[in-house]
Amino acid sequence: MWRRPAWQVLRQFVRHDSDTVSSLVLERSMNRVQLLGRVGQDPIMRQVEGKNPVTIFSLATNEMWRTGDSEVSQGGDISQKTTWHRISVFRPGLRDVTYQYVRKGSRIFVEGKIDYGEYTDKNNVRRQATTIIADNVIFLSDGSVRDKV
Repeated sequence: MWRRPAWQVLRQFVRHDSDTVSSLVLERSMNRVQLLGRVGQDPIMRQVEGKNPVTIFSLATNEMWRTGDSEVSQGGDISQKTTWHRISVFRPGLRDVTYQYVRKGSRIFVEGKIDYGEYTDKNNVRRQATTIIADNVIFLSDGSVRDKV
């Protein structure tokens, strides 16, 4: 397989100073997210009038670290932070499979993009929401299987 040099690949994403304002240059950018975690709730499927349905579920990712004088030594306590992510699946085939097979406790890998939006809640208050729009979901286990650490 023929590979392009790294500078040619990076050139697609970086705009050079030599580009002038008068020339039409479309910069490429990237919005990619990869998450590996456990599902926090069974998926739900929603459909707003006139729009395609969407499968929504939450995903927990954990960050762990050792507190104390040295991370190498066995001393100190282990701390953990859990972050919850809202996952939305719009792609028709993936949306249906995700709704059918993902369950609370399942370990999955999600690839997608991050999306920031606003909505109005029941009390007519505008709220902000961060959502991961999934392009790919890989099933690593079902909810009954617990991975050994």
